[in-house]
Amino acid sequence: MAVYTQIPAEEMAELVLQFDAGKLISAKGIAEGVENSNYLVETTKGRFIFTVYEKRVDTADLPFFMAMIDHLVAKGCPVPASLKTAGGAATISHKGKSMAMMEFMPGLSVTHPTQAQALSTGRALGQLHGALKDFTLNRPNTLGLDGWLELAARCGDDLDKIQPGLKQRVAEECAFLRANWPADLDKSVIHADLFPDNVLMAGDTVCAVIDFYFACTEIRAWDLAVTHVSWSFDAENAYLADVGAALVSGYDESFGRTGAERAAFSILARGACLRFLLTRAWDWLNTPADALVTRKDPMAFLSRLEHYAAL
Repeated sequence: MAVYTQIPAEEMAELVLQFDAGKLISAKGIAEGVENSNYLVETTKGRFIFTVYEKRVDTADLPFFMAMIDHLVAKGCPVPASLKTAGGAATISHKGKSMAMMEFMPGLSVTHPTQAQALSTGRALGQLHGALKDFTLNRPNTLGLDGWLELAARCGDDLDKIQPGLKQRVAEECAFLRANWPADLDKSVIHADLFPDNVLMAGDTVCAVIDFYFACTEIRAWDLAVTHVSWSFDAENAYLADVGAALVSGYDESFGRTGAERAAFSILARGACLRFLLTRAWDWLNTPADALVTRKDPMAFLSRLEHYAAL
């Protein structure tokens, strides 16, 4: 989440009315994240999240994302419902950008996940996967293996501006994954970005899973790998074995994995690390200086990649 698009209060008031969300009381930009512009909005009908979709989100994908969210809500998953306009639309367009409103969900994202919180999150991810088994829409993963190779090429020599030798290490990992990426694992629609800041918790309980704008059709077990690489390390990128084991245990209890998925886990995790290393590197090199956004360190995922490479 971030604020790239500034919306004056008068405009926001008119936009909120289109979602029949009441009269605007206040709107505050949310700085965390790097993808879309988000506002915490308070109206006479309650609190909501107002999102402006920025350049990385293809507006043609929005019907997929909104249908997925509606499907999960209908299945009883802890997901914020999207508001609709009088005509039943989940998004509106204003000044060339698509916008949406979601219900505000209680809970806080955790900075240092505990073993119990990881267990609950693993269970919640398994619940999502179970609910999505009969979701019929598809969306290609634009940030899968082919996307990583393309992004590495686009970053090019600038990777060494982040750290000398990074370009070569990325090239080596791209070659490894191209040669070893599993081709026969089950695919489904997945979240693909279940970092701690996309899970809202009250104590050890998952209140909400949010931010579905990387959701896609991909190897299902890769979703667990993405979650594992983002939850199982401390601030110094040391591996937290108890947290990692609890996350996997919760998922296996809730949904389960095949033997082939278990065998491929370290390779899937290496792919997850490379994906976030490269997207963070791209953002690090290209984020506008005046954006209200916190840039995230890409090198954290190089350290994590080396952990899985050593397994």
